[in-house]
Amino acid sequence: MTAPLILLLPGWQGSGPGHWQTEWERLHGDQRVQQHDWMRPLRGDWSARLEEVVADAPGEVVLAAHSLGCILTAWWAAHTRHAHKVRGALLVAPGDVERPDVAAQLHGWAPMARQALPFRAVLVASRNDPYCSFERAQTLAQDWGARFVDLGEYGHINAESGLGAWPQGRALLHELATAGASK
Repeated sequence: MTAPLILLLPGWQGSGPGHWQTEWERLHGDQRVQQHDWMRPLRGDWSARLEEVVADAPGEVVLAAHSLGCILTAWWAAHTRHAHKVRGALLVAPGDVERPDVAAQLHGWAPMARQALPFRAVLVASRNDPYCSFERAQTLAQDWGARFVDLGEYGHINAESGLGAWPQGRALLHELATAGASK
């Protein structure tokens, strides 16, 4: 079995220094899906870019999404012709774009796609995430057919959480990368 390409899907504003995605890119050579505008994300543009990157990948991919990247993954999965190329998705700290305070900053991302994902997924949530309640994260995991992981109290599971290269997350990613292709 060939190792899949790891695609990093940052959220709004990208993932800067100290973020686990940035560490994975540096340490493991994972590929960040670059978006043309990290500050004013447009769902259609971000989805089209993900479609292009997955379509161009030489083989299977594993998605490692954070925050808005999780919402992108669900939306893209509902519309793509390339879901068969995804071996799995690690969905970390989804942002609740249907919550009024978040929706006010991220126009055009609601409603969220809520169908079961056509590939294996693990959703990791924090009990004190300021952008998505723990209960909402559990509901999203159930809707998407993802295994749910309670990380404890780590805020938005970003650079401020102090996780560094986040070995626990990397282990979850490894499980998805080494699993069979079918759900």
